[in-house]
Amino acid sequence: MGRRIGYGFTSAQRQELWDRYQLGESLKAIARALGKRSSSIYNHLRPSGGIRPVSRKRSRLALTLAEREEISRGIVAGQSIREMARTLGRAASTVSREVRRNGGYAGYRATAADKNAWDRGRRPKRCKLASNWRLARLVAAKLKKNWSPEQIAGWLKAEYPRDERYHVSHETIYQSLFIQARGALKKELTAHLRSQRTIRRSKHAKTKGVGQGQLKDIVSIRERPASVEDRAVPGHWEGDLIAGSKNTHIATLVERKTRYVMLAKVNSRDTKTVIKALIKQSKKLPKELYKSLTWDRGKELADHKEFSLATDIKVYFCDPRSPWQRGSNENTNGLLRQYFPKRTDLSVHSQAHLNKVARELNERPRKTLGFRTPAEKFNECVASTV
Repeated sequence: MGRRIGYGFTSAQRQELWDRYQLGESLKAIARALGKRSSSIYNHLRPSGGIRPVSRKRSRLALTLAEREEISRGIVAGQSIREMARTLGRAASTVSREVRRNGGYAGYRATAADKNAWDRGRRPKRCKLASNWRLARLVAAKLKKNWSPEQIAGWLKAEYPRDERYHVSHETIYQSLFIQARGALKKELTAHLRSQRTIRRSKHAKTKGVGQGQLKDIVSIRERPASVEDRAVPGHWEGDLIAGSKNTHIATLVERKTRYVMLAKVNSRDTKTVIKALIKQSKKLPKELYKSLTWDRGKELADHKEFSLATDIKVYFCDPRSPWQRGSNENTNGLLRQYFPKRTDLSVHSQAHLNKVARELNERPRKTLGFRTPAEKFNECVASTV
């Protein structure tokens, strides 16, 4: 059995825990596999923010324990520093520094010197955000605007292309938020992250899709023109409803080419209410910028023919249980949960507030747009139609 390390885990269990977490398994699944409580799994992950600690290794250039024992025997035999250095094939300065650091000729002990060297190596290197307060303030300001770490990292490279002092990876930002010992970013800033998690989630973790209702006389997404599929031209939208408590909903619309977002307040999920709201939204745009709408199979679009007759906008429907076919909209709905958490009453939000949220999303740089904003890209499309 391996050595026990924290929270009753053996070294082998700790290794398995991190392997399973990085593969995307849930805390409950890991707990079942290890015969532990899920709370103990969380307590093990929390100190490092869900980011696997890097295993420490000795540098191949460092003195080994065997070499330190040779130094110790050389001191007992009365050898000079240069004689010991020649025996080891090391520089005399290396041996001199080793002896001086660890008690000199009178107090040098190989085992103690080896332990001291290992302990000195634990001193962590300060992360970039902790050593550059201007960069840290800039990152914190963008986080307060609800930008994601990846958006911030991409924007910094675009804004300061030749100044590496302002280049930082999104992973460093996450680590600075989740590992408070780094002392770079305040813990309160995690409240501005979309997920609201307290530990880093594995990139392999999966979410569950939910199937919805059936409709009549639909046009399948498989009949959608290639120009829509490859995002070659603007004016093709994806839509959905996000749900809250008390049977409240908000309609979400995302333009495929520019990722521009529009939100519409709906008082209920019945098809007449939703169709009326979608028709109203469509009239806010030039016809050239609203040519088609792709939706899932929710019954709120049962009157899709009425929508098409009123707007001359074609409606396409995804395959059953295939939310990934509306990828831009699904991603945006995830972003919106930061503003409209699950199990909250969505009816309290006015259309003016929905417009404000949409504007904030549209003014965030997006990786898929080369870290330009949806608003910039959409405005270019509007200008080209004038």
